[in-house]
Amino acid sequence: MTEKPDDGAVPGGPNAGVSPWQTAGLPTESAPAPSTGLDDESGLTGALEVLRARLGALRLPLETTGAEAARTELRRSTDQLDDYLLPRLRAQKAPLLVVVGGSTGAGKSTLVNSVLGERVTQPGVLRPTTKAPVLVHHPLDARWFSTDRVLPGLARVTTSGAGTPTRSTVGPAVAEQGNGTPHDPSRTLRLVSSDSLPKGLALLDAPDIDSVDTANRELAAQLLGAADLWLFVTTSARYADAVPWDLLNQAAARKAQVAMVLDRVDPGAEATADDLRDMMVEHGLTGSPLFVIPEDGLSDDGMLPEDAVGEVSRWLTGLGGDADARRRVIAATRDGVVDSLVGRAGELADAADEQRAADARLRHVVDRAYADAVAHVAAATSDGALLRGEVLARWQDFVGTGEFFRAVEEGIGRFRDAVSTFFRGKPKEAPQVEKAIAHGLESVVLDAAEEAAERSYQGWRGDAAGTALLEGLELSRTPAALRAEVGEQIRGWQGDVLGLVREQGESKRGKARALSFGVNGLGVALMIFVFASTGGLTGIEVGIAGGSAVLAQRLLEAVFGEDAVRRLAVQARDRLRARIQAVMDGQAARYTAQLDALGSAEAGGSALRTAADAVASAASAERRSRARETDAAPAAASVVDLTESRGLRGVRSPAGGTGAADGRGDLSEEPARKGFWKRLFGDGDR
Repeated sequence: MTEKPDDGAVPGGPNAGVSPWQTAGLPTESAPAPSTGLDDESGLTGALEVLRARLGALRLPLETTGAEAARTELRRSTDQLDDYLLPRLRAQKAPLLVVVGGSTGAGKSTLVNSVLGERVTQPGVLRPTTKAPVLVHHPLDARWFSTDRVLPGLARVTTSGAGTPTRSTVGPAVAEQGNGTPHDPSRTLRLVSSDSLPKGLALLDAPDIDSVDTANRELAAQLLGAADLWLFVTTSARYADAVPWDLLNQAAARKAQVAMVLDRVDPGAEATADDLRDMMVEHGLTGSPLFVIPEDGLSDDGMLPEDAVGEVSRWLTGLGGDADARRRVIAATRDGVVDSLVGRAGELADAADEQRAADARLRHVVDRAYADAVAHVAAATSDGALLRGEVLARWQDFVGTGEFFRAVEEGIGRFRDAVSTFFRGKPKEAPQVEKAIAHGLESVVLDAAEEAAERSYQGWRGDAAGTALLEGLELSRTPAALRAEVGEQIRGWQGDVLGLVREQGESKRGKARALSFGVNGLGVALMIFVFASTGGLTGIEVGIAGGSAVLAQRLLEAVFGEDAVRRLAVQARDRLRARIQAVMDGQAARYTAQLDALGSAEAGGSALRTAADAVASAASAERRSRARETDAAPAAASVVDLTESRGLRGVRSPAGGTGAADGRGDLSEEPARKGFWKRLFGDGDR
């Protein structure tokens, strides 16, 4: 059947030119005028897509203050963009989605079945009663919901009612489970067609918002975030519970359109409704309608009496039959969600900044500990402290205490002769001294690395973000493999020193023969000189090695000259520091790799704030454009077109019937009707 246009008056219709939403007294500022479509020049959709990309790239892995709440908000924001806002902007003619939500056992499913006059969703005595959410739509609106246009993460199961599925389609997020894998019932959307609903209106029976099942609670919040309109059901026994009001406060903050249903009100307990109205005013829901359903027994088919659901049915019929009213509701909710997202993006940007600050703080702890370790090794290898015990003994054993020391005392000429005699005589091999140096240096490096590991561990344990990263890791001590690594680096440095000596000797023509016998000896002398001098450039005798250090210096100067020795000492010290730095960097990486893997250093709210500002600017431009269209367009008559609908249960026809015969229900404007709409939207006496 051809869809009837959304504008143009029904000739002679009782509500020609008047929207039920307007009749209800909805303030014009919260009910934007209809628009032919989103102003492409505003770029709102594009700006929101950029914001979605920024949110998708945002990571909040560190346990900073408020991080858990920020992660929840991040998930809800991306869900709302994917499930509602972007699909709604891309398909503005899609049916208005009314999500029926509420607490456990509030009677959501019973209300939906009673309004439709057929069992499309299954109530039950077990909790949680609603597992897979049920979306009821007019048969001609099926294609709007059978694809992943809205709620793309949920698989679709199509049924003809509350019976067995007739066709199943899988959304992209669920398809990844693989063929033959059962779908998670809480991630499946069951589609039911019903010609009781007006075309252009859909009802979604959501899981309990306070379900004992975490997945149900999360899905309920996700579905409410995807709603154009909330139909929130509570009971006279639980209307003041904290959990529902947490969600309702969120709805009020983003100006979501909400209608309340107070179910199971005992006779004589009408004051409960007055108290709920007061709470609604207090929580920013002043203009939201409130329906009161008395405590009545259910019929044999599990339905509420017709007169109990009549007001809800008439309200949904009036809304579903008026395209102008639907557009106003959609625009009001959409604008509120956009504004809310901009604000939430700013808060998430603050959370991202805090993540980056925590990352920098933890890195600083590690960097400082291992920088101090490098400095400690540098000090121990330049102030003579290393020339104790075994190193000093092996050095003195190598050079002896006879001819060399007498040559030093008698003058440089005799010292040079002693050097020549020393090499010609093939003195003892140097490896014993080298081994002693390697052993002493290894101990210094390992002790410094051990202290740095402990300092880093204690620093992270004192930080909430660091404590969470330490779980399951053995980082307070150095690994067993470090000793071998340090030994390899020290042997590499000793090879560097010998290479420097060899390279320097090759540039001295008269020393080639001597060096062919004494590269190891001169190399050891250079190591001793490096360990015994604080600057390595002045040649001043320092350190506890006394004459032994002076001997190494004199030996090197006799062979290479004073300037060359200074240069060799600087190069040897730099290469030692580079190798020690490499060891400490590797140890520090045991900590910083945890941060690198999380990508927390890449966080930061700048890009997110820029994207949010762009959304705010585009939204402002779109609303100005919409206002200009409204000012320029002539007043259009509203259409109340329910010819495709059998009619909701409890809607009375002008003749006093149920409204099922002509599909329109009672849309007349008799005084009682006007009073109903005023009471419904808070525009008149309570």
